[in-house]
Amino acid sequence: GIPAHPTLAAAVQALAPDEHIDIVNVFRRPAQVDTVVDECLRLGLRTVWLQQGVINEPAAERAVAAGMTVVMDRCIYVDRASMRE
Repeated sequence: GIPAHPTLAAAVQALAPDEHIDIVNVFRRPAQVDTVVDECLRLGLRTVWLQQGVINEPAAERAVAAGMTVVMDRCIYVDRASMRE
């Protein structure tokens, strides 16, 4: 029942006025992270989570310098599960 969108821009457009995107969770090759960060910055999205094995230091540094929160090379599922223990 959770909608999917082909792009971040489409996801932002589909939001209701009182909704926002909390985290952009990235399951892409590291070389594709620059494009994702550019899109997040253009859309004003504030947090990007790069999954385990997704490492792009220059893109992460650029995002942080622009005020974004960045988590890199971590599994959101594993981190969330460890909070329950």
